[in-house]
Amino acid sequence: MKAIWRGYINASLILKITIALVLGIIVGSIFGQQAAVLSPLGDILIHLLKFLIIPLILFTLIVGVNQTKAGNLGRMGGKVFLYYVLTSALAIVVGIIVASIFDPGSGMNFDTNNEFEVPKNPGVMSVLLNIIPENIVTAFSELNLLGIIFTAIVFGVAISYMRTSKEHADLGEHLYKVVEALNEATLTIMKVVLQYIPIGIFAIIAKTVGNQGMDTLLSLGNMIIVLYVALIVQVGIYIIFMLLSKVRPGKFFAQARTPMITAFVTQSSSGTLPITLDAAKNLGLSRSLYGFSLPLGATINMDGAAIRIAVSAVFAANIVGDPLSFTDMLVVVLVGTLASIGTAGVPGAGIIMIATVFAQLGLPMETVGLLTAIDAIVGMGCTALNVTGDLAGTAIIDQTEHQKQDEQTSI
Repeated sequence: MKAIWRGYINASLILKITIALVLGIIVGSIFGQQAAVLSPLGDILIHLLKFLIIPLILFTLIVGVNQTKAGNLGRMGGKVFLYYVLTSALAIVVGIIVASIFDPGSGMNFDTNNEFEVPKNPGVMSVLLNIIPENIVTAFSELNLLGIIFTAIVFGVAISYMRTSKEHADLGEHLYKVVEALNEATLTIMKVVLQYIPIGIFAIIAKTVGNQGMDTLLSLGNMIIVLYVALIVQVGIYIIFMLLSKVRPGKFFAQARTPMITAFVTQSSSGTLPITLDAAKNLGLSRSLYGFSLPLGATINMDGAAIRIAVSAVFAANIVGDPLSFTDMLVVVLVGTLASIGTAGVPGAGIIMIATVFAQLGLPMETVGLLTAIDAIVGMGCTALNVTGDLAGTAIIDQTEHQKQDEQTSI
């Protein structure tokens, strides 16, 4: 038994996850909805990952802020936000182009008697106000990532100021060392959680495959295939960006594949955040950069969801026999980009974004209800792309920062 356990511990994580995926698909296919009995094992994984989110963001970002200059932090923040907005808009364009080529939904019959209640869109201002939490404890208990990022940056800057002041230099240094030690303790716990990931992934994928069944896949298969083609195209664009910025795609995906698969199975960008942060650390990226870029990306950067908006809009327009015009496509790009930020961190954000765009285009809301039938299958791929986009952007921006430092050194 000890030899088996030792072999499991020593095996590579990606091998264990791959085996877990295959076994999960087999078990889900054989036992169907009865595979739901494995749900507790998957729930444990989600709980463990969420358990680590707050300490990882808080301590990593505080330590990162203290390892860089305020001016550099502001410059990197500007690059991150610009990258997220541009890639979200680009993702929607990719989705529209791919969907327009393959025309999902054409010739499909549509039942207008289906009713669907659309969740409320909180709006961009609500998200912006959430950046500054009214109560730190509430921000942590509600897992308000924007509020946690704000808190970490504020305390990080305060500790950095204390360390450089004459009055509180010793106190600031001691406080920084405590936070740094807590950060290392969190990373140690993370190493243990990584060993459980394959077990949780096996349970989640078995339940998902068992619940979805083949009927749903066959009835909306065209829509699913087109969406995944668009997701692959977007990954290709990331690779082009990496090559242009001299980031090695092979090295990147060697570390990114674990958070990508975890996001695919869990369908949660924020839940995968501990794994994504660990991948950024293994890639050797700047802690001061990924400490805020990845939590921020998990909240507002949703390239996969953006592609889903575009493909869904083309799909719905084709079903009702009224294909999108060029003006409609521009509306999808504009409103979809804003909606991806305006629904940040909201449960069921993908459906809310789609409903927001459909309302602007006058598309029937009943089609949103139709799309919920494949929500899990579509959400898996979209979430994996969301995480990939966050990590790719961080790697690209980190490389530009290194290039800038090299230029300054050579002057």
